[in-house]
Amino acid sequence: MRTKYIFVIGGVLSGVGKGITTASIGRIFKNYGFNVSAIKIDPYINVDAGTMNPVEHGEVFVTEDGDETDQDMGNYERFLDTDLFSTNYMTTGRVYQSVIEKERSMFYKGHCVQVVPHIPFEVIERIETAAKKTKAEVMVIEIGGTVGEYENILYLEAARMMKLDHPDDVAIVLVGYMPVPSHLGEMKTKPTQHAARTLNNSGLQADIIVARGKYALDKPRKEKLALFCWMKPENIVSAPDVESIYELPAVLEKQNISKLLAKLLKIKLPEKKSTEWDKFATKVSAVHKKLKIAVVGKYFATGDFTLADSYISVIQAVKHAAIWNGADAEMTWIDSEGFEKDPASVKDLKNYDGLIVPGGFGTRGIEGIINAIRFARENNVPYLGLCYGMQLACIELARNVLGIKDAHTVECDPGTKNPIIHINPMQAKNVASNRYGGTMRLGAYDCELKKGSKVRALYGSDHISERHRHRYEFNNDFREQIENAGLEFVGVNKEKNLMEVIELKNHPYFVGSQFHPEFKSRPLHPHPLFVGLIKAGLKK
Repeated sequence: MRTKYIFVIGGVLSGVGKGITTASIGRIFKNYGFNVSAIKIDPYINVDAGTMNPVEHGEVFVTEDGDETDQDMGNYERFLDTDLFSTNYMTTGRVYQSVIEKERSMFYKGHCVQVVPHIPFEVIERIETAAKKTKAEVMVIEIGGTVGEYENILYLEAARMMKLDHPDDVAIVLVGYMPVPSHLGEMKTKPTQHAARTLNNSGLQADIIVARGKYALDKPRKEKLALFCWMKPENIVSAPDVESIYELPAVLEKQNISKLLAKLLKIKLPEKKSTEWDKFATKVSAVHKKLKIAVVGKYFATGDFTLADSYISVIQAVKHAAIWNGADAEMTWIDSEGFEKDPASVKDLKNYDGLIVPGGFGTRGIEGIINAIRFARENNVPYLGLCYGMQLACIELARNVLGIKDAHTVECDPGTKNPIIHINPMQAKNVASNRYGGTMRLGAYDCELKKGSKVRALYGSDHISERHRHRYEFNNDFREQIENAGLEFVGVNKEKNLMEVIELKNHPYFVGSQFHPEFKSRPLHPHPLFVGLIKAGLKK
């Protein structure tokens, strides 16, 4: 079967739900047994997402091969239950860089290199390369941004070219917003109408419109959209808010989106489909135990609002583990700077069933995080530290158990005499020469687990592989002291003798990982370290 391409394009505003729509469409076709993959196109000049501000852009998701990508790549992996790679992600910076490098090496044999057609040609080549690498029968492609922006016009042009060359292999899905202004109390179609017409100006006609909004689309609104967007009413699909994003595939499928796309793309749908996802969705609605999880960090605030997107993979990993244990995890975002301004307020953590300190960078809020870790250690609050959360747990123990009062990380205090966390020589060279983009320890690395440890029991294996994103490492000069104080290193990368996992003796659950386990958690396969936290929290 020739690869079929489904482009998902957004209208009206960012964050309308393109990523989850893309992932849901992919999941639906995977349920039918097709080999499905997905691509995210980011219209930023950045070569990758690694240098983007998480408060503005959201989480940086790391692939198995170490690419720093948009958070939607994580959604794709979770819904499709598969690994994606650097070939599944592109940015404007990456595309232009490639074209310029080709021009410099005479790839174009002296021809004038132009924005059109050479940039769209490069985009098409990358899409087809990703399809071949993943052996995709169905490739779902999300074009970032919204129609009408200068930033993504060249990607729409690439979609137009592909649609023109292979009309039976390309489908266009427009995700439009259907607001209900509070002063009117009526759902308005005009924003999506304008988005559809703007898409027409790019030479594309939407085959399907996914109407996003708080409420389901009613018949009058559907008929109005069909009339003004030049399409049949049955090709307009409603996507109202749902309690869990994992319910969306079922919502879309009830409206026959798979049959609509199959007809457009000349795909023969099999009679049987997988029910594995449906079983998980049933578990989502069956949870009954309540858990309170505190997430202490610093990438939460953007003006007067809280941006949970900075840690979207952590949120989903907690949900996966909780659902499989019949629990509903209520997560509270706590800015660690509050514990610095009012140290006594750290006692409020006793009201939670578990504490997570996620990854981060820089000095802001660090002392507040260390205060929170100390409280969890001394008061048997289940704790999971991720990357920075592991490093700061080592520093906390060194200060408050070993009495090394100036123990620190060289990231925050380059002149510390007791660098519990230091930088390896290769990373030191990168920092000295201002080489930041794509130079951290990234992607999957092996780790050996200690027999008899809680972490080894959770994984059920001596050997694991996990994804990383950091520059600084635990300083092995302090290993013996730290372990004598009760904090064991139960996971080690033996190839480079790097400390990967810590576990505190005589504590219900006090675990930290140098890697980011959240990147490999899936709805159908919750991550062991998060399962351990949830189980300990339920016991508490």
